[in-house]
Amino acid sequence: MKKLIVLSAAAFLLVLSACSGSDEASGDIDKITFADAGWDSIRIHNNIARKIIEEGYGIDTEVTPGSTAATFQGLREGDINVYMEAWTDNIKEIYTEAIDEGDIKEVSVNFDDNVQGLYVPTYVIEGDEERGIEPMAPDLKTVEDLKKYPELFADPAEPDKGRLINAPSGWAVEKAISEKMEAYGLNDTFVNFKPGSDAAIVASLTDAINAGEAWVGYYWSPTAVTAKYDLTLLVEPEYDKEVFEETKATEFPPNDVTVAVHKDLPEQAPEIVDFLGNYETSSALTEEALKYMDENQASAEEAAVWWMNKHEDLWTSWVPEDVAEKVKESMK
Repeated sequence: MKKLIVLSAAAFLLVLSACSGSDEASGDIDKITFADAGWDSIRIHNNIARKIIEEGYGIDTEVTPGSTAATFQGLREGDINVYMEAWTDNIKEIYTEAIDEGDIKEVSVNFDDNVQGLYVPTYVIEGDEERGIEPMAPDLKTVEDLKKYPELFADPAEPDKGRLINAPSGWAVEKAISEKMEAYGLNDTFVNFKPGSDAAIVASLTDAINAGEAWVGYYWSPTAVTAKYDLTLLVEPEYDKEVFEETKATEFPPNDVTVAVHKDLPEQAPEIVDFLGNYETSSALTEEALKYMDENQASAEEAAVWWMNKHEDLWTSWVPEDVAEKVKESMK
């Protein structure tokens, strides 16, 4: 009888220990979920990281698509484990709140050399001898200079005004561009045109470039667009936090694009978080993959593998040698 009691107690302690370990989930996760917030560069970085995690560490991965707001909320709640491109300045309030409340952890800066603002095709300023295009606005350097050239960017509906292509309504940056137009005194001479989507911006720009016509509007890098076309970012005063918050009449602030994880992932998969902590690229490196994707009509997964083959020296530095060898073997 005494022996039976001892065995039962041992069994109970074994079960208790197992349950405790399960709650902590330390170093034990079956699948890692990535956020797909809807743009190509995050998809490429997702696929680079997923390839390394699946082949190098033997952990399954999946992707959850959705808007920035929805996917970031998913990260905070733990439905999503990894966010490969958190544009921190664009979501400053909720990002800071999530960090401060301990819902997420920032593990690295993916890249911080991105830019955004108002662009024109470079031939508008410099011309293009090969295409027989003369300079249209050789003195155009700054956003405020646009006031000299409304007729060059004539709006089809209001030809006495220029058309400035803003970001789509609902994007946070659309409000910033609208405030810039007010601050720089452009509303009297330009129509603040808000397209329905990113695709509409790209179509408008592509049509103008193919026709050799003037175009001015919002865009950002790294993107396939800024990699593919020769564009010039119009100059604004150097970033000043106080002025920018009041009127937006400076260049956009630096925007750290970070890799963030749910708070539990460092315990669930410490080796993966170590790897993600080493993950660092640049706008130029990201645009290489985006350009390949565009020119070859490739998927984000195909572009990621192409990029990894080209930059083996970089990504192998993020992981232990044995992990790198497994990944390289899988790509043969």
